[in-house]
Amino acid sequence: MRRPKDFELNRRDLMACASAATAMAAMPTGTSARPAGGEQPVMAKVGLTVNGERRELELDTRTSLLDAAREHLHLTGSKKGCDHGRCGACTMLVDGRRINACLTLAVMYQGSEITTIEGLGQPGDLHPMQAAFIRHDGFQCGFCTPGQICSSVAVLREIEAGIPSHATADLGKVAFSEDEVRERMSGNICRCGAYPNIVAAIREVHEGARG
Repeated sequence: MRRPKDFELNRRDLMACASAATAMAAMPTGTSARPAGGEQPVMAKVGLTVNGERRELELDTRTSLLDAAREHLHLTGSKKGCDHGRCGACTMLVDGRRINACLTLAVMYQGSEITTIEGLGQPGDLHPMQAAFIRHDGFQCGFCTPGQICSSVAVLREIEAGIPSHATADLGKVAFSEDEVRERMSGNICRCGAYPNIVAAIREVHEGARG
């Protein structure tokens, strides 16, 4: 049986990664990677409010928001899956809306409010969506789960705000449905296949909010 297209490996990408790894391995000990031509990186001061806390960073202007969170702020909940914006494991909320953090530069969000999975809830004080994922077993390996949960929270906000999707039948009245959820969550890949459980968790939170 042929695997879904989303799960097929891209040979060109794999070869590029292998070539880069070989080149790095051949570099003398203590040598750091430099931009093409040997020029020094351009640095910039970036001020972000991350999970309610003001953070000041000095970053290479090419640093992605994902790398800023993981490598500079040590918030490792958001995952680097494909690094091409295809899997959704890096999903964060920026000013309340979800984005693929691997595809955007940190310097673009000067002054923005960033929420990662760590900012949604903590052990003992879980966000309702986190608790619902646990109750409905909406994860297996857990790698994609932070992005799934952040995206799920944003999906319910989008529906409540009346923002239509490709599955919306009536643009004047956006209503919750499993088709809406599946369409809106289609950018978040779960390689373990926990999709029915994820939909059930989102439905529970939606119904709880209504009640």
